[in-house]
Amino acid sequence: MSAPRIASKICGLSTPQAVAAALDGQAAYLGFIFFPASPRNIAPEAAGALTGPVRGQAQVVAVSVDPSDTLLDQIMTHLRPDLIQLHGAEPPARVAAIGQRTGARTIKVIPVSEPGDLAGVSAYESAADHLMFEGRPPKDAALPGGVGARFDWTLLSGRRFSRPWFLAGGLDPWNVAEAISLSGAPAVDVSSGVERGPGLKDPALITAFLDAVRRA
Repeated sequence: MSAPRIASKICGLSTPQAVAAALDGQAAYLGFIFFPASPRNIAPEAAGALTGPVRGQAQVVAVSVDPSDTLLDQIMTHLRPDLIQLHGAEPPARVAAIGQRTGARTIKVIPVSEPGDLAGVSAYESAADHLMFEGRPPKDAALPGGVGARFDWTLLSGRRFSRPWFLAGGLDPWNVAEAISLSGAPAVDVSSGVERGPGLKDPALITAFLDAVRRA
């Protein structure tokens, strides 16, 4: 089976079954969340156990929100991720410092709800290795992401960035092809869109999502 044209990241993994479904469907990235408030939170040791047998088949991503140096050191010790995804209010200097401290590539998440939210992207293009554009959660949301918030995907259509980028937020097996078409995204990220409940990944939905991306 040839590699998909569009790369996919399955985020918030926590079980061997979900990891297997992601790999079987040729996901390019496996995401593990280190944020206690998230229903997808996982201990670095547990994530390391899940990725040990499959290392090299996909890129491993550690996702956190304004992580401390202590947490970063724990993640690097137990998981050794290929990338660190930053989901908080990290300024460009902190993003660059995290990359230097860990030796991992970085993904900076940019929340989007209107065109003006893209104005500050250039500052992160020199600090991060990848960008991720995600729907901005509602003001009363308890989490900074993973809540299924989407935005007008055409805001990204025709735009060129100096870093590779992902589209995220509100994607699922039924709308991801449209999202790719409208945004021109070279890579997509999904978490809640392949769950049967908060934090409960459904292997069948993971398979359906990756199949839809392959057909897009």
